[in-house]
Amino acid sequence: MANDDLGRTLRRLRRLASLTQEELAERAGVSVDVVRQLEQGRKQSARLPTLHALANGLGVELTTLLGDPPAVASSGENDGPRFVAVRRAIMPALRGPKPVPPADGFSLERLREQIAEGWTQYHSAEFDAVMKKLPDLVADARTATASGEGEVRGAGFGALGKALQLAGHVAVRMGKTDLALISLERAIDAAEQSGDPLLVPMVVNSMAWTYQRQGRLEDALHIARRTADAMVSEGRVDTTDGLKVWGALTMSAATSAARSGDYERAASMMGAAEVEAARVAKLPDGGDNRMVSVFSPSSVRIERVRLAVQYGHPQDALALAKGMRLSKDTPPSWRTWLLLDVARAHTDIGDAAGAVKTLESLRRVAPTWMQHHTLAVAIVRDLWSLPNPPAGLRSLAEFLGVCE
Repeated sequence: MANDDLGRTLRRLRRLASLTQEELAERAGVSVDVVRQLEQGRKQSARLPTLHALANGLGVELTTLLGDPPAVASSGENDGPRFVAVRRAIMPALRGPKPVPPADGFSLERLREQIAEGWTQYHSAEFDAVMKKLPDLVADARTATASGEGEVRGAGFGALGKALQLAGHVAVRMGKTDLALISLERAIDAAEQSGDPLLVPMVVNSMAWTYQRQGRLEDALHIARRTADAMVSEGRVDTTDGLKVWGALTMSAATSAARSGDYERAASMMGAAEVEAARVAKLPDGGDNRMVSVFSPSSVRIERVRLAVQYGHPQDALALAKGMRLSKDTPPSWRTWLLLDVARAHTDIGDAAGAVKTLESLRRVAPTWMQHHTLAVAIVRDLWSLPNPPAGLRSLAEFLGVCE
C-alpha cells in the first residue's frame, strides 16, 4: 500500500463507521491529532501499535486498514483484460446464450481435478495462474450443468459451485468484495442443486469471510453460527468432511465475535472448535482435502495465535505458537498468517531480532505470499524506522521495496 493511500482509507472507513475523528480517536485510544494528520496526509504512516488501535476502533482487520495489494501481476490496473474475463465468467451477459451440453470427450472428473488444482494454486498465492484458468473452469462447469439428469447433473452443479466459490475468493483478494458476494451467491444457487449437503455450508463460510472484509461483523457472525448449528442438528458432523466444514464455520464465527469485542464468546467457540478438531483424525477419511474447508488442530491453534495478536496479547500468541507442529495438509496461506502473526507479536513486545528471524523464515517458505501481504510490509517498515535496525532487516526491506 502506498503511504499516501493510508489517509484516504482511514477517512473512508471512519465515515463508513459513522464516526467523527474525535470518536474514532477515543475508541482507539490515540490522539485526535494523529487521526487528523493521517487523514490530511500530513502524517504518511504510523507505528504498528497505532495502526492496530485504529483498526480496532474501526472494527476492521488491520489488513483492511492497510489495504490489499493487487493480487495479480499486471500493468497496475485491477480491471485489466484478465480480470474482465473473470467478471464475465461470474456474470455472463444478460440474455446471453444458455449453457449447452459439453462436447464428446468432456470429463467431469478432469474438471473437478482442475478446480482442485485451482484451489491449491490459490492457497499458494499463484493468483495469476488461477485468474488465467478461472473463466474456462466456470464456463466448463456451466456446460456440465446442462448435461444428463440426476446425479450427473448434480455433480455438474457441484463443480460450478466450487468454481464460483474460488472466483469469489479471488475477487476478495483483488479488493472486489461486492463482486465476490455476487459470485458466492451464485455459488450457493449452484450448491443447492448439487445434492452435496456440505457444499452450501462451505460457500456460506466464504460469504462470512467476505462480510468480515466489509466490516459486516454481525452478518458474518450470524450466518456462520446459524449454519454451524444447523449442521449439528442435521447430523452432518459425523464425517471428516462434515466436521471440517463445521469447524471452519465455528472459527469464522469466533473471529467475528472477537472483532466485535465479545472476547468471552469468541474464546468459548474457539475452545469448542479445539476440542472437536481432535476428532478429525479419528473419523473415516473424507474426499479431496483440496475441495473442503481447512480445519485441524493446527488451523485452530493458528487462529488462536491470530486472535491473541490482534487483541493485544502478544506474549500469549508467542506461547501458543511455540513448538507448534503443523499438519501436512496446512495450506501455505495459513502457514503465512502464522509466521506474520508471530513476527507481529515479536514486534509488539519490542523483540526486533525475533521479528526479523521470523520474517526470514517466511521469505524462505512463502516468498510470493509475503509479497502479497501488506502486513509484512507494515512490520518491516515499522522495524526500519527503529534507530538501530536489527541485522538482516535491510535484505527484507529491499525484497519488499520498503527502503530507498
